[in-house]
Amino acid sequence: MFKKIVETTDYIHDHAPFNPEFGIVLGTGLGGLVNDIDVVYEIPYDKIPNFPVSTVESHSGRLIFGTLGEKNVVVMQGRFHYYEGYAMEQVTFPIRVMKMLGIKKLFISNASGGVNPAFEVGEIMIINDHINLFPETPLRGRNMDELGPRFPDMSEPYDKEIIALALDVARSADIKVSQGVYVGLTGPALETPAEYKYIRTIGGDTVGMSTIPEVLVARHMDIPVFAISIITDLGVEGKIKKINVQEIIEVAGRKEPSMTLIMKEIIQRS
Repeated sequence: MFKKIVETTDYIHDHAPFNPEFGIVLGTGLGGLVNDIDVVYEIPYDKIPNFPVSTVESHSGRLIFGTLGEKNVVVMQGRFHYYEGYAMEQVTFPIRVMKMLGIKKLFISNASGGVNPAFEVGEIMIINDHINLFPETPLRGRNMDELGPRFPDMSEPYDKEIIALALDVARSADIKVSQGVYVGLTGPALETPAEYKYIRTIGGDTVGMSTIPEVLVARHMDIPVFAISIITDLGVEGKIKKINVQEIIEVAGRKEPSMTLIMKEIIQRS
């Protein structure tokens, strides 16, 4: 695996000689941040050695290099999910490569289902902790000592300083944000009412099918992480209704400008 990471990094260096400081992963319906980036290079995933290829319609599948707020960034426009059939090491492979490319901080976005009764559709939630219910972990197997320790500490999965900065940015821009716990499940089926109730009972505020694998790998490599979620539907008793992916994408798209502003401002100030 380490040889593959090096091989992929070398290929990217050859085709996109760029030194990113920030890595960004854009989730379902949230690819519009790319419009605010002064793009220098872009490489389709299917051209990159050892990279998976996104099979989800709403994920574009490009690795983009450019500047955002005068800072160098590398952006995954489209991510990979465990439910697509990929092993966890494949899902998180791009994060390993980002580390080798030189990123110092990782920013992640996603769309998720809210189980906190106080939440509304369209709520923006800054993730301050998570509960991992995936049946597999990307850290299983032989440890890559070159990248991190066998038993990484997870007492601060999401960087408190970046969260504080994000809250300040949101206040200044008069954007309502919440904080909460993200619960990760495999998908791709959305949750049943009983499952939503269970997720709330164990301490979750929202539930999704991504993010946690990337966070585990980033923290293994000692990369500070900031993650933000847009609540696109509700799993709250009395408010549960049938939902489809297009509706999720539409809600995410409406709230994307606010999320983009927060992430852009954080990067500018970092």
